[in-house]
Amino acid sequence: MISCSPSLTMRLARDETDRIEAERLRYDVFVRELGGDGPMVDHEAGRERDRFDAVTEQLLLIDEARPEGARVVGLYRLLDDDGAAKIGQFYTEDEFDLAPLRASGRRLLELGRSCLHRDYRGGTAMFRLWQGLAEHVEARGVEILFGTASFRGADPALHAMPLALLGRDHLAPEALRVTSRQPEHARLPELPQIDRAAAMRAIPPLIKAYLRLGGRIGQGVFADRDFNTTDVCMILDVAGTHADQRARYGGRS
Repeated sequence: MISCSPSLTMRLARDETDRIEAERLRYDVFVRELGGDGPMVDHEAGRERDRFDAVTEQLLLIDEARPEGARVVGLYRLLDDDGAAKIGQFYTEDEFDLAPLRASGRRLLELGRSCLHRDYRGGTAMFRLWQGLAEHVEARGVEILFGTASFRGADPALHAMPLALLGRDHLAPEALRVTSRQPEHARLPELPQIDRAAAMRAIPPLIKAYLRLGGRIGQGVFADRDFNTTDVCMILDVAGTHADQRARYGGRS
């Protein structure tokens, strides 16, 4: 684990070299680690990509101390309203009905493909990645952040307790409550008893980070068999984020 590095910087991908490095990191995480696949994944070159890359930006975490060609150690893929209009949808709309978000009339930004190189997890790298995201959100006037976040494994029944906790305590308000497009998973499970401590331990760190900021969950889950994950839709109303967490990550709005 890299606990701290003064050489970590943030910027948007600028050229084909940046994009290739980002796609290689995505391949390591989403294909080699999670077992994902897709029609545009290039297994020979070790690059994970899809049709949305043509209309998205990639916010990169770069370690300048690493060798050239392997400096991208974290990223977020960003899709705004303009990009979604060009391709006809947000990525998340394959899994969730986003009608409530679209009807809000507010400036949306979809977060996708969030990942960190395995050597940078658990240290300051995620904090730096979130700082860069906060700066981007403020500069662009984004009002609502959203995107899928995942439990490992495409069987929702294996995650019943943490999902029930999310549905009980962290469901999005009705005005922003998107719904899964899989009828069999259109509602989060309900359990008569929930061991909160055990449920929280089972929730992935990225989801817990969103919850600490004030993030909420859409209704239902999506079993993504291509990526071997159970996905929830995270929704973060920027105006409602917790003030102490905003200060921590460097955002004022």
